[in-house]
Amino acid sequence: MTAFALSHKERTLLEQLVSDTQDVRSVCRAYGLLWLDEGEAIQAVAARLSVSRQTVYNWTERFVERKGCALEVRLADAERSGRPCTAQGIIDPLIEAVIDIDPHERGYRSTVWTAPLLVGYLAEQHQLAVSCQSVRLAIARLKMRWKRPRHQLALRPATWQQAKGG
Repeated sequence: MTAFALSHKERTLLEQLVSDTQDVRSVCRAYGLLWLDEGEAIQAVAARLSVSRQTVYNWTERFVERKGCALEVRLADAERSGRPCTAQGIIDPLIEAVIDIDPHERGYRSTVWTAPLLVGYLAEQHQLAVSCQSVRLAIARLKMRWKRPRHQLALRPATWQQAKGG
């Protein structure tokens, strides 16, 4: 990497940002860029900030690439691919609308809705790919009892000893 150099205006803005902002990530990145401008080595800056060298390289690359943007944007995180958005809020009304209907009426060979059956229903009818766990969490959020016990054991009446002759 070539030597990193800030213009006088960029340096002034970074120093002002360090003293004014509450965002720890931005302050950390600003300090890193200021130290690089002073001539410190990438390894020293990375060690001082407890980050990897590659992280410091990424900060400088993003700062240079976003030259025409505001300072906060130039110091901001890069987009992350990460975990996709949750289905929370999307599937809740769909499940609530169908949970009281018998699955036979929808063409399924089941007498009760199960999580895998609801996953299949959401995929077929609404083109939503959700997991069984998402469906279970939605059922819990809606505070529904969706699987009823098939058998109830007989409870002894309070007078069972008298019936036995005791």
